[in-house]
Amino acid sequence: MNKICFVTGNKNKLREVQSLLSNYKIVSLNDLNFLEDIPETENTIQGNAELKARFINNKFSIDCFSDDTGLFIDSLDGNPGVKSARYAGDNCNSDENIDLVLKNLKNISNRNASFRTVICLIKNNNTYLFEGVVNGKITEERVGNDGFGYDPIFIPEGYHKSFSELTIDEKNAISHRGIAVNKLVNFLNGQ
Repeated sequence: MNKICFVTGNKNKLREVQSLLSNYKIVSLNDLNFLEDIPETENTIQGNAELKARFINNKFSIDCFSDDTGLFIDSLDGNPGVKSARYAGDNCNSDENIDLVLKNLKNISNRNASFRTVICLIKNNNTYLFEGVVNGKITEERVGNDGFGYDPIFIPEGYHKSFSELTIDEKNAISHRGIAVNKLVNFLNGQ
């Protein structure tokens, strides 16, 4: 069975992708005994996805893929964007990021936003990119208890519920990450 490394520390993401990739054994960073953080220093999510994949590919000579995601809000000039995980500061958490978004959108009527994920795959020293985008709106307050990150304040287009109110299956069927992962899976399963 082919091996490929998913450059992430998120066990839920690992499990989700492994269930979709029947032809591959997913190797985690833990399996490689790599416990360091890879600094995301690029100014685009595509750049950060490529940076992480190249780092692991160069260090371990293993085929790998990495993802990066951002929330882009129209009336905030695309912010938090590439800084989505660190919007409220380098050591912030999701609640602090959400609080800052809601504060910055107070009394603003244009709440259009999009979530974007880019996956960078390096396989046989070739680089491939897969993108997923979902458009929607930012709520005025948190809604729902499930999900993670900005899910409680993002309502996808065509829905009346936030990502936090959707089931995992409903969210994965329409989410930015789900779209990008499906493109990756179709590519790899077609090899």
